[in-house]
Amino acid sequence: MMNVYRVKKLAINGPPIAVSVPASKSILARALLLAAFSGRDCLLRADGAGDDTRDMLSCLRALGVGWALTEGGIRVFGSHAPKKTASLDVGSAGTAARFLPAVLAFYGGEYRFTCSPQMQRRPMALDALRACGATVECLGEREGFPFLLRSDGANPSALSLGTDTSTQFASGIMLASAATRKKFCLRLTGERTDSSYIRMTCALIRAFGTEIDEAGDTFSLSPCRPAPEEYTVEPDLSGACYFYALSLLLGRKVLVRGVRLPSLQGDAAFLKLLEARGVLFRETGEGLVADGTNVTAFDGFTENMRDLSDQALTVAALAPFARTPSRITGISHIRRQECDRIAAIEQNLTALGVPCTADGESVTVSPAPVKGGRVNTFGDHRVAMAFTLTGLRAGGVEIENPACTAKTFPHFFETVDALS
Repeated sequence: MMNVYRVKKLAINGPPIAVSVPASKSILARALLLAAFSGRDCLLRADGAGDDTRDMLSCLRALGVGWALTEGGIRVFGSHAPKKTASLDVGSAGTAARFLPAVLAFYGGEYRFTCSPQMQRRPMALDALRACGATVECLGEREGFPFLLRSDGANPSALSLGTDTSTQFASGIMLASAATRKKFCLRLTGERTDSSYIRMTCALIRAFGTEIDEAGDTFSLSPCRPAPEEYTVEPDLSGACYFYALSLLLGRKVLVRGVRLPSLQGDAAFLKLLEARGVLFRETGEGLVADGTNVTAFDGFTENMRDLSDQALTVAALAPFARTPSRITGISHIRRQECDRIAAIEQNLTALGVPCTADGESVTVSPAPVKGGRVNTFGDHRVAMAFTLTGLRAGGVEIENPACTAKTFPHFFETVDALS
């Protein structure tokens, strides 16, 4: 793919749009780990694996877990336990980076972890592994990747863990308990104890044979049933939202094949934001349709997006075309994701001629005509996909390093090309 993607302006009130998106990488990562050490074979019905999924699969193979790509998805030949020693490169996959160390600390062994330069900059709760009894030796200049993990098999009966920096650490510990079939009690602290990603983890764990008793912010896990032989992974709602946003932005009907409600994914809340601005949703045999054909203008967004922060960039990309200013709050943690996403919003909207101000945990955007310009993606797939929306409405927008979307949506720009 070329180094710059030139976004072609699309017509308002044009023909209906129909697209397909990959499987949810968040659901798939959880399902892969639970299937990998279930002791039985499992077919995960999932389409369109991105780089994050391939990194997880590579790590599982290094741990002795067999798998095969099939016409129906990914067949995992479940093992009862991983190899006791391995070198694992998690790439830029946050799920693999946070889930695998927890699972391996519970099983026990010696593992060397490396990652991409991008992942090295992201936070790691290594103290949570130490609290489980593992030894973690950092091999770089800071607390994080690369590191050496040694464990005799963590067996804590209870643990308290914060959620403010990332909920993936908490999910990793819960997955470790379920994968190793150990009873466990986890108490969560912080502002994101009821995160959609925690609820997703609970749903996957239950589907793979572990009961969870929830009492406020405390989760008690008790494995009790065999894992399933087959599990269907939902389409990626995060990826679908970029196209559903076009129903509002362009006044069109948009079908994303295979999407159903209710969903395990927190980004379903983004659809409520569209609905509040006049977009109608309808279930069909092919998937969920968003109908924006009656929308002629829409109000700005004043939203706390703590629990659907992947769509903060999407809202920011729509905000220039609203009738009123937008203010996105509750997103301080996105400064520590693939890039500083708050800074990326401010820098790119300003470069496109849109007034935008940011502080530690929020962004304010004023409606304004979008001038042509180049979007700096900072190698972040979500920056690239979100600001493509701005270009599809305004024209004259170029996206640097479009290949970064391969992390979760390898054929994103091919799908966008098909719209015109």
